[in-house]
Amino acid sequence: MTSGSYFPLPVRRVEIDKKDGGTRKLGIPTLLDRIAQQVVRHHLEKQLEPLFHESSFGYRPGRSAHQAVRQSQRNCFGHDFVVDLDIKGFFDNIDHELMMKALGHYCKDKWVALYVSRWLEAGIMAEGKFIRTKAGTPQGGVISPLLANLFLHVTFDRWMAKHHPEKPFERYADDIVVHCKTERQAQYMLREITKRMEACHLQLHPVKTKIVNLRGWSETKYPRKYDFLGFTIKPSMKTIKGRGMLLPGTFVSIKSRTSILGKFRNMGIHKWRRPLEEVAQRLNPIIRGMINYYHKLRGETMRYVWNQLNQRLLKWVKWEKELYKMAAVKWLKQKYRTNPGLFEHWKLARP
Repeated sequence: MTSGSYFPLPVRRVEIDKKDGGTRKLGIPTLLDRIAQQVVRHHLEKQLEPLFHESSFGYRPGRSAHQAVRQSQRNCFGHDFVVDLDIKGFFDNIDHELMMKALGHYCKDKWVALYVSRWLEAGIMAEGKFIRTKAGTPQGGVISPLLANLFLHVTFDRWMAKHHPEKPFERYADDIVVHCKTERQAQYMLREITKRMEACHLQLHPVKTKIVNLRGWSETKYPRKYDFLGFTIKPSMKTIKGRGMLLPGTFVSIKSRTSILGKFRNMGIHKWRRPLEEVAQRLNPIIRGMINYYHKLRGETMRYVWNQLNQRLLKWVKWEKELYKMAAVKWLKQKYRTNPGLFEHWKLARP
């Protein structure tokens, strides 16, 4: 790398299913390229991280999705309208010329610019065919999240701070939420952001980008809730000092719960021919990850998911032990009394 003789290989394209349908294209670099990207990322991150906006949370050290969701809910208390932005094919459409211009502005190291340009132009291998890349940075690369943050820092974060500093927002990678006080403000901001994105060769998704009216007055009918990082933020009735008030609340989104239930369904747990302890050993890391993410903010809406998982365990008992329903229920409850911590979710929902 110090001599400039290192040339990256094309990344291998892999497609994975998205929660809302369709596929997401990932680019998997070689092991050598991953090591080289980590070297550049470590060097570049020290220069860029202090410059990034405080409302940018994605793929940054010491910042998390939970912080972004908490801030989004807090901002809803003083702002009744939300502009929920979705950039169409963001990682696939990043303009290389603009990216290199942004990189050159913040980083003067020529060797960094040399290798970033080579990674951007390395191309991809899809079904055994080489495809030259004219735009975008592949998701899955070690340095791609940092480059994406840099591009949106210039395209959106700095632009907002300069032209609309009174409008709070949250950004997690390319998931962006902007808060407004009135319907007219929200409509104006959507028009301005659309122009800004088009000027930077990006396009907002015509269906997924929308204005949300949480609890304000409007002439047009808008959705009353929005999804952000697996959670739904919507108004809910709360009693404060004996008075009912409509306040923003955070809940696990229906889309997230449906995705989790689909994952358990596809695993075919009832067909596993192994002891219950081994079933728990295989499921617990998955359950623990879900609890750590969804229960950190407001997990009571996950009770339905855990009850459904208990139903799948009950079906396992019926198949494995060849018992009818009541006998299977009795057998599973006895297991719970003997070892209540066998499954992680049993602490939240008894069988």
